[in-house]
Amino acid sequence: MSRPRVAIAHDYVTQRGGAERVVLAILRAFPDAKLHTTFYNPETTYPEFGDYDIRVSPANRAAPLRVDPRRALPILAGLSSQMKIDADVVIASSSGWAHAFPTTGARIVYCHSPARWLYESADYLGDAPRLSPKRLALGALKRPLLAWDGSAAAKVDTYFANARVIQDRISRAYGRESELLGPPTTFATEGPVEGVGELADWGDKGFTLLVSRLMPYKNVDLAIEAVRGTDRRLVIVGFGPERERLRTLLPDNARIVSDLSEAQLRWCYQRAHLLLAPSREDFGLTPLEANRFGVPTVALRAGGYLDTVAEGVSGEYFDDVDPDLIRAALVRADGREWQRSAVEANAARFSEAAFAQRLRDEVERLA
Repeated sequence: MSRPRVAIAHDYVTQRGGAERVVLAILRAFPDAKLHTTFYNPETTYPEFGDYDIRVSPANRAAPLRVDPRRALPILAGLSSQMKIDADVVIASSSGWAHAFPTTGARIVYCHSPARWLYESADYLGDAPRLSPKRLALGALKRPLLAWDGSAAAKVDTYFANARVIQDRISRAYGRESELLGPPTTFATEGPVEGVGELADWGDKGFTLLVSRLMPYKNVDLAIEAVRGTDRRLVIVGFGPERERLRTLLPDNARIVSDLSEAQLRWCYQRAHLLLAPSREDFGLTPLEANRFGVPTVALRAGGYLDTVAEGVSGEYFDDVDPDLIRAALVRADGREWQRSAVEANAARFSEAAFAQRLRDEVERLA
């Protein structure tokens, strides 16, 4: 019996984040598979994607859409309908629309979340003005896109959720059951290390680290307020539409650095005393990445962090995104004697080998 033809789909490959790391892990599990995505920008995502056969939508030629795929919202359904995939099984990594790409075969969806911009619009839009183009476009398109999204979800054969909170969202949004499959921790602790010029004077002193896309719902501004007026150094690694606004909020003991290589991010993890995770994440890989370096996490008690942060073992929680509560949790974490071996063991629960084998088993079952 011949092996099933497997293809992989992802919403867009234009960023460096946890979802993109998961896609690379799926590609390694199925190295002969083609990757189908609406937009691909090799300059702003992980260079490893260049090793694979990537098929894009015609709209990828439009540079403004590659820079910010959310601008494609008005043509989203049409774009997705053009992404026809000929395969026995498609594995779609989706937090938006990859689950809607038409296919001739079975469909597995690894769901990072049902689309935030449809089902959690208030968080997604943040403080965007009432008459902003983004808010107006979503208001006009939300109802037909909800119908389109629900129709796509009904055609899925198997749903995997990356966290318990996502299982609940899949159930509420689509009325579908899903299996829990935590994403793998893939960021390598071994490898080249390169210093970050903007942080050269902090390298020997250590700091609290925050790694995040700079979006409104990530609560980075509240993390900045939590360290204002303290002796704590805060390094924020990330890029996004909030970057320039956040720069105007920075006190002397907080800095933002962007577009770091893996070697530079490795340098940051090696020098961090704590990782701060203040957002409501669907899963959130950064606590596990930090744990692999023996760095404990101070996290919001919500979302995917409930699956990945072991209180008192690999991290400390705070109960709401309030600067005073964040500050108090950081102080509590400073006072603990963390066992490096226990912190690292927490991350080891999420291995790439087990993740890949579960997907292979499901492909064989459906094929």
